[in-house]
Amino acid sequence: MFFLCDEASAGVRLDVFLSEQAGLTRSAVQKLIDAGNVTVSGEQVNKNYKLRLHDEICVTLPEAKELEAMPEDIPVEIVYEDDALVVVNKAQGMVVHPAAGHDGGTLVNALLYHAKGRLSAINGVIRPGIVHRIDKDTSGILVVAKTNEAHLSLAEQIKEHSVSREYYCIVHGTFKTESFTVDKPIGRHPKDRKKMAVVPSGGRSAVTHVTVVRQFARCALLRCKLETGRTHQIRVHLQSLGHPVAGDPVYGVKNDFLTKKYALTGQLLHAALLGFIHPETGEYVEFNAPLPEHFQRVLDALESMS
Repeated sequence: MFFLCDEASAGVRLDVFLSEQAGLTRSAVQKLIDAGNVTVSGEQVNKNYKLRLHDEICVTLPEAKELEAMPEDIPVEIVYEDDALVVVNKAQGMVVHPAAGHDGGTLVNALLYHAKGRLSAINGVIRPGIVHRIDKDTSGILVVAKTNEAHLSLAEQIKEHSVSREYYCIVHGTFKTESFTVDKPIGRHPKDRKKMAVVPSGGRSAVTHVTVVRQFARCALLRCKLETGRTHQIRVHLQSLGHPVAGDPVYGVKNDFLTKKYALTGQLLHAALLGFIHPETGEYVEFNAPLPEHFQRVLDALESMS
């Protein structure tokens, strides 16, 4: 990658400049600089270097490391299983599949061990069986395909928005209506490429149906039904309305009183229901997962104070 420093960027730190221009995190940029993969006008400099007008910045990305998910004997809650698919209740904190920084310890690693490698191959060796995902700190129901035929069927249902998906979450603020629909397109955040955002143009259609289940003094319990399934959809939609999910480290509020009071380690968001047409039987099936202990503990405390 090659960049040229213009007047607007003169005086900006090198790591800040590359983070914004290359769509990389500051830490990733700093690692590239420390490894000698960044030069300014042909010279290696440190991350604190302040750019000068007409500086030529060259970034050489290292070759991608080939990863392959390996079976690991990790406990995972199986809700249902047959020859075509497996439905799991993913715990908060578990990553769904291997990625940069998460080579192992993922749901895929656990299921490769549990299913003795019998997962669909459509998504390759890193994401075998994975038809859809939920975030690392979101708990709840997830279906994984064992066969390629099941994978294709489930993927088509998700594409057609015919899969039933309901989530519960605790969010900040109060509501005047009992139910509403958020219909706002979602795309990459214009300044932070690691985040998603409601965008005025260029985003993908995103629709979330929301019901206020319980209103408390400063927060509320919501049930959210997905019509579409964009990345971080519920978290982004609710944050755009001024009602971020409690405990959310990315889209949440600073000085989150719920995080402080209950020592939350991630967003209080739980995939409670998943329904779809079974790829082999053609019958509609539905699976539920109760609220996890960390979520129920906060809810019980809020109930006791209301």
